Amino acid sequence: DGAVAVFCAVGGVEPQSDTVWRQSDKYHVPKIAFINKMDRTGADFYSVLNSIEKDLGANAIPLEIPIGSESKFRGVVDLIEMKAYIYDEESLGKEFSVEDIPQELLEQALKYRHIMVERAVALDEKLMKKFLEQEDSITQGELYQAIRQGTLANKMIPVTCGASFKNKGVQKLLDTIVAFL
Repeated sequence: DGAVAVFCAVGGVEPQSDTVWRQSDKYHVPKIAFINKMDRTGADFYSVLNSIEKDLGANAIPLEIPIGSESKFRGVVDLIEMKAYIYDEESLGKEFSVEDIPQELLEQALKYRHIMVERAVALDEKLMKKFLEQEDSITQGELYQAIRQGTLANKMIPVTCGASFKNKGVQKLLDTIVAFL
């Protein structure tokens, strides 16, 4: 079993979110979080990410950061691959291109990748040692395995984002479900 907790990028963690979250904790259901509606006015990925951590007490691990928000939401930066996924407006997000990370987001992507890697390897002593010796030596395969083990053990919550109405980020969410649940 597994669950995808969907949070509004504007409303964030709401009382009913808290209730369902506690229920899933009680029954040890592993979870992935999806911050939806990144294209709406007032969308704030980072505020919702912080709210998931503080209000729900989750060890949230961002796997993506958004490229833009509100009407300027264009795609996501995959922090494992360190690539940008830009969604095509005309195809309603069904078509996308994989590109280099936009220069203006590179510093932020590196910051959140460091957070992701640090949290992912924290539960594996061997990987933590490797990380402390040389952070860049952690492979994508090792990250996937560490995040999957942490997710299934209910010790971390992978976080993705998108705008499901326009099909932006939905493919990446499905890939996340397959990879980590």
